[in-house]
This record gives sequence, C-alpha cells and structure tokens, in this order.
Amino acid sequence: MTAAPDEAAPAQGNKREREPEIDPEGRGKLERYTVFAFVFIPLLALAAAVPFAWGWGLTLTDIVIGAVFYLVSGLGITVGYHRHFTHGSFKANRPLRIALAVAGSLAIQGSVIKWVADHRRHHKYADQDGDPHSPWRFGDDWRSVAKGLYYAHMAWLYLDEEKTSPKRFAPDLLKDADIRRVDRWFGPIVLLSLVGPGIVGGLVTMSWWGALTAFFWAGLVRVALLHHVTWSINSICHTIGEENFEVRDRSRNVWWLAIPSFGESWHNLHHADPTCARHGVLKGQVDISARVIRVFEKLGWASKVRWPNADRLSAKRVSAES
Repeated sequence: MTAAPDEAAPAQGNKREREPEIDPEGRGKLERYTVFAFVFIPLLALAAAVPFAWGWGLTLTDIVIGAVFYLVSGLGITVGYHRHFTHGSFKANRPLRIALAVAGSLAIQGSVIKWVADHRRHHKYADQDGDPHSPWRFGDDWRSVAKGLYYAHMAWLYLDEEKTSPKRFAPDLLKDADIRRVDRWFGPIVLLSLVGPGIVGGLVTMSWWGALTAFFWAGLVRVALLHHVTWSINSICHTIGEENFEVRDRSRNVWWLAIPSFGESWHNLHHADPTCARHGVLKGQVDISARVIRVFEKLGWASKVRWPNADRLSAKRVSAES
C-alpha cells in the first residue's frame, strides 16, 4: 500500500502536480440525477419509517439484518474507505484490503476510488476554496451557514458539476488491480446492498412479506441512516462541537455522533493528525473503528498501524486556558 498522495514523497509530487485537480469531463446530468435518486429514495424510506412501523411493524429479524448490514457497510467506510485507503493509517493484507473495499461499497456512498479522491481533496483544502463540501463556502452569517450546512451535508453530491480527478488524488488506487476491479463492480455491489437484506429476510421467514420488510428496514432505511451519519461528519462536525487540538480548519468533535459513526465524529483530532488510526484519543472518547483495527492487527491482517504519538498530540493540544 502506498502513501496517500498528499503525504507522498516529494519526488512523486512533482509528477502528480502536473495532473489537473478537476477532471475536464466533469459530472454530467445523468450522473448527478442518478446520485440524486440514491440520496432521496432512501431518505423517503426513512421519512416513512414511523408510519410503516406503526402500520406493519418492525420485527427482530429486520433489526438483526439491518444491524449486521449497518455494521459491515459502516466499518467499510470508516476503517476501509477512510482510515485505510484515504489516509494509509495501516497496511492491510490483500484479502482484508479487498474485503474493506467491498464493504465500503455496500454503504452506497460512491465507488472506492471516487470517494477517496473527493476526501483527499477535502483535506487539502479543508474549509477553504477548493473543498468540495465545506459548510462555510457561502459565508459566516446564519443564512449562509444554513445554506452551507445543506450543501455540505448532501447537496454537493448532486449539484456540484466538478469531478475530482482520481489521477491527481488517487493514483495509488488506480495502480491497484484489485481496487480497480472492485471499483468497476460498484453497481452490482449497490444492488447486492439493497436486495441482499430482502433475500436474507425472505429466507429466514420463508415469506415474501419478510423479504419486503427486510428490504425496507435493512436495505433502504439502513442506507439512509448510514448516509446521514456519514454526511454529518462533513456538515455538523465542521460547524459545532469542541476543539481539543489546533487545526487550520473548523473541524470539531461531536460526542453524540461517536457511536453511530464508529468514532469518526472525533473529527478535530482527525484533522490535526489525519494519518492517525485512532480518532478518539482522549479519555472517554469511544472509537469503535480503532478497536476494529486493533483486532485486525492482532490477527496479523493489518500491520504498520499508525497509533497516536504522545509527543505529536501534546504539541497540538489546545490548552484549557486558551
């Protein structure tokens, strides 16, 4: 596994800098309309969740299937897409690397190469011009921030015509045949993520109704919940919360998102030390993703894990008096 482009060696950087940051082809209407559908169809299911539960019920089978798919796809984003592929927080053996790419794809937040390219661009320009999803892009007054929150949370996904160049921001992944293959299979993986829960539900209950309710709860509603938890890191965690470490942007820690985001909402430390495998480094900061990485390390599946460095953290710590 190579280092993330923004952390690559200077000799590699000169060649990389010649690549444009924005893909000249841009994002066409068909692509943006497709993204719009995958944003709002699960959201509509989430809005219908309460009346659906009231009228037709929510079974233990639906909850278990939904929890398993949420766990696998969510950790695929946090441990896989984010900490491994984007920031190189640890090295993974080939089976784990492929599994993480597939698991992240199940979250339906974009293919692995696209997601990584967008996120590396975000870190390069965090809360500045060039950041694809900063909530501060329109200004600091309350109207501008409200508009920015909506844009950073999800609107950038289907309104932004610019397309981050993978050649510029994810050349390491483009060179990886396994990851390119998973990236090409993103469409079928999306289909599996949606219909898979229904198939499992139907087999467990031996009924079409069990298949339908599992599709609704563990497919659509689960995707919507994970979407909005992940997107809250881009919007909420760049607007409100605590600043424990010095950063050049407005990333903050939001404690109440820690469990559903698997530790991603300890976002202030992440921007202070992006390659660190643990985001929740202070006492009481639960970071489930870091614990999973620790398990992978003990099993021998992950190596060269970049655990927190006390001296580096101390140098960036915000004092209580400041």
